[in-house]
This record gives sequence, structure tokens and C-alpha cells, in this order.
Amino acid sequence: METISDVIYRGPWWQNRGIRNLNLCIALVELASIINGYDSSVLNGLQILPEFKKHFHSPDGSTLGFMSAAQNFGGLIMLPIAPYISDGFGRNRALSIGAFTVVGGVILQALSTSIGHFVASRSIIGVGITIITNAAPVLITELAYPTHRGSLTALYNTLWYFGSIISAWVCYATLRTLMGSVWEWRIPCLLQAAPALFVGIAVLFIPNSPRWLVAKGRDAEAIAILTKYHANGRDRDPLVYFTYGQIREALAIEREINQTTSYLTLFKTPGNLRRMRIVFALGFFSQWSGNGLISYYLDPVLENVGVEVAQTRALINGGIQIWCLFVAVSAALLVEKIGRRPLFLMSNAGMLVVFIFWTLTTALWTTQENRPAANASIALMPIYFLAYSIAYTPMLISYTVEILPYCIRARGFAMMNLTVGIGITTNQFVNPIALKALGWKLYIVYCCWLVFELVYIFLYLVETKGKTLEETAALFDGKEVVQNIENVGNEAAHQSRHRYRRGLDGDDDDEDDDGSGQGGRSGGRSGEKRGGGGGGVEIALSRRDSSRSVGAFSLSASDYDQQERGLGGGGGGGGLHHHVFGSRRKKTSTGVGSGGGMTDSREGSIVKQ
Repeated sequence: METISDVIYRGPWWQNRGIRNLNLCIALVELASIINGYDSSVLNGLQILPEFKKHFHSPDGSTLGFMSAAQNFGGLIMLPIAPYISDGFGRNRALSIGAFTVVGGVILQALSTSIGHFVASRSIIGVGITIITNAAPVLITELAYPTHRGSLTALYNTLWYFGSIISAWVCYATLRTLMGSVWEWRIPCLLQAAPALFVGIAVLFIPNSPRWLVAKGRDAEAIAILTKYHANGRDRDPLVYFTYGQIREALAIEREINQTTSYLTLFKTPGNLRRMRIVFALGFFSQWSGNGLISYYLDPVLENVGVEVAQTRALINGGIQIWCLFVAVSAALLVEKIGRRPLFLMSNAGMLVVFIFWTLTTALWTTQENRPAANASIALMPIYFLAYSIAYTPMLISYTVEILPYCIRARGFAMMNLTVGIGITTNQFVNPIALKALGWKLYIVYCCWLVFELVYIFLYLVETKGKTLEETAALFDGKEVVQNIENVGNEAAHQSRHRYRRGLDGDDDDEDDDGSGQGGRSGGRSGEKRGGGGGGVEIALSRRDSSRSVGAFSLSASDYDQQERGLGGGGGGGGLHHHVFGSRRKKTSTGVGSGGGMTDSREGSIVKQ
């Protein structure tokens, strides 16, 4: 049986024009993470700036918590709506809408004159970022080359640190150069608009998700994208057959299981329940593993261990972000080699060990003012972020979107973001209060929680290494579903090689290739045998289960823009044809030749339009 490893390109990706151009397009989407990283960290840097404290009258306690959580308030409002924007308008357009919303919120934030004004502007930013974070990683996952999917999606969340680094060092630069000026804090706020504006425009010019296109019935466009970017323009490439066949099969299975899709669908089947218990856990663990204590309240934490100079605290903040970026990028590049489960287990075990030592050193400094213990507490920070960043930074998003099937991917991902938002919001309110009330004893609470996290990950996290997106999503639905999807990929790749060999032998005249109107063959032999129009790509797929359908698809990948959903013409070839035999499905895709007919090959009839 042929698997994805048998049909992929094995050379250096930069030497393959299609993959190279695809990765450049995905790089533009990756930049969206910088927007989130910058915004999530900018308030941490602003707290260090004297002019910010002066302008807003030194906010602390619940006021500071409210300012920090404002972004999440806006995000929570938009969260249930964001998937509908992503599924309805497409990943590209949703991403652009979110980016431009952020631009508007950033301008208002930079012009804030009161705490209420500042909170309102950050809520608007939260709305935009929620739309961005729902669309961007899903687009990367659904568009990326199969062997690059894990690393590229992992890199998306990793670049959060790049935005965080820019934020930290911009705050440090304005602290050094604009002290005494209101622009000391306004410039760090305003600069956030630059990447958002660039991303909002650029993503409108990149290819859309093939999965989204197929789900919308725009198969010709989807195959054109797969052909151009995954197969470097070779419309006979087995990878195009393999991927397209699995996409259609997975969508068909999902529609059979779920007649309608809503948020309730996330909890209707045993497979979805297994997925969601992992999704919810990862979302909450990502914010309640002690990282929130350091990420959002670094300034008071450093003061607690005796770092009193503001510039020193700013330098530590900037240095931590650079370290985290290095670790997370390294881990993202190892995802496909080491696997998801080992990295998560190492991450949780590492955080637990660090927090045990952290509890001891913080207690010694707090109770005895032991300076070596305080220095050790600072030294443990990069070790802690090493443990956290090898799994939760690169794989929180990538693992979530890959285990969710297409029909619930955007909604399930939104639920993960909801869990993250709840985790962040409660963290930002609870941590300063708990830190003030419990002091170093709060670290003991985190140690106990980290033990629970480690056990949970060990029991429930499933390895997904080496599988296609459709195979990965089906892992939770049972072996039969996985086998069906694997069989379709195998059969599609086999058919592509078989048809290619027949074309070389000049034998391309079987009835399956004939479904055009009056222009002759449907582009058999990749357009070498033309009737009156452009060549076609034969996509054959077979569902091994005898109760399911066997089909063959023929379409023109090069001329899809002239044939909306295979309707249109100019010639007999190049239409989209779906031949179904013994199928239980109610509908089939159609193809139109110049004769103006629409072919439904279940009956072999021509239905007049």
C-alpha cells in the first residue's frame, strides 16, 4: 500500500519552485503571530516605563489586572463568531479582516487619555487578534506541504516570541531615549500597527486553503493549487491524486457522521469527545503551568527577588524573550523528527522539576534574604522557559488544529482559544492577588498542579507523527475510518501511475475518461489527447468499503479560472467530472463541456442546464 511517504518530494524544498513559492506565501501568514506576540507582551514592557505609570497614575492590583485582561474581554466576545468568519469568507479574507481591526484598535490605544479609553482600545485589539488567531494557523495547516505541516504550523506560534522580543526591546529603547516624554509609552503602542497593516494587505494575494475550497464545491481551484504548489505544476503527480482523494473522502465521512455542524457537534461523538478533552486540557495547561506568573507579572516577580533597577528588569525581560524564541524555533524544527508526545512529556516533567527548585530558592530569599538563592531564582527562569517552550509554544496550536477534522476545525480551535482566554484572564486576576497573599507559598500550589498535568498528558495525548492531515484527524474515530482514508490515498496514487502508464502506451480510451459534452475526451493523458479544449487531470479514488463509493474525477487544473466549479467551457475537455458507481451519496460533482450539458455519471446521462 502506498502512503504519503511514497509520493512526496524528497529533495531540498528550496530547489522545488512550487514548494518554495508555497513556503513564501505561508511565511506571510506566519507574520500574523508577531502581531499577537507584540500585543501580549507590550503591557509587560509598558509597566516598566515611568511615563506610562505617571500617565495612568501607577495602576496596580485589580486595575492593572483589568488593563491586562482587556484584550481577552474583546477576544471572548468575538470568539464564538470568529469560526463563522473563517469558514464563511475563507481563511485569507478572515485573516485580513482581523489585521485591519487590530490597526484600528492600536491607533486608539496609542491615543489613550484615560484607563477607560485604554481598556476599550485593547478590547478592540482583542477582537481583531481573535479573528487572526482563528484563521491563520488553520490556513497554514490546510495549505502546507505534507512533510512541512507540523513544523510550519509549530513555527506560527513560535513567532509569538519574535513579536514579544520586538515589544520588549522597543520599550527598552524608548526608556533610554525618550525618558520624560509621553511618547516613551505611545511609540511602543503605535508600532504594533505596522505588521498588522502589512499582513492585512499581503494575505489577500496568497492561495486559499484547498480543504476550504473543496468543502465549498470549488474543486477545480483546489486541485489547481495542489498542482501548482505541491506538485510544482505536474498535474499527473501522484501527490495531487493522493491529497485530493483523501480530502474528499474525509469530507464525505464527516458529512455522513454529522449532517449539520455546530458547536454541539464538538461533543456529539466519542471521537470528538476524545479530541476535546485534549484540546481543553492543552489550552488550560498552556496558561496555568506557571508561565502566566512570569510572563504577565515579571516586574513584581523580579522585585520580589531583589532586582530593583528598572533598566535591569527591562534587560532581563528582553533577554528571556530572545531565549524563548531560540528554544521554540529549535523545538518546532524537531516536531516531525521527535514526535509530539515525547516533547510534551519532556516539557511537563521539566517544568515540574524547575518549579520545585524555584519554590526552594524563592522561599530562602523571602524568609532569609539569601542573595545566592535570589540569583538562583533568576537563573532558573531561562531553564523554566526552555522546558515550557519545547512543547507548549510550538505545538499548542499545531497539535490542536491537526487532530480536529475539517468540519469542526475552526470551531474546535475557537474552543481551545476560549480555554486559553479563560486561563489568561483568571491568571491575570488571580496571580497578583495570590502572590500578594501567599508570597512564595504560591509556588507550592503550582508544583501540585504540574504533577496533575504530567499525569494527564501521559494518559491521554496521542502521537500523530508521520500522518497526513486527514489521517491525523481520523485517529480518534476508530481504525476503520483511518483505514478508509488510507485506502483512498493508496488507490488514488495507484490510479495516477496506472493512467500515466496507459497514456505512454497510447491506451487512453476507456469509457471512464469520456464525460465531456461534444469535445471528445476529458483531457485524458494530461491534455495530450485533446478534443476541442484544454487538458484534464484524472483524479481517481476508491473507497475500499464495498458499501461506499468508487469514483473518478477529471478536471483541468490550468484553466480552472475559466471554468467556475467545472462549469464553462470553450472546449470539450477540461471540465470537472465525478463518476460514481454504487454510491450511497445523494450528490456528485459535475462537469460541463462545450455542449452545454452537465454530466452525472451515475446514470451516464446528460442533464440539460
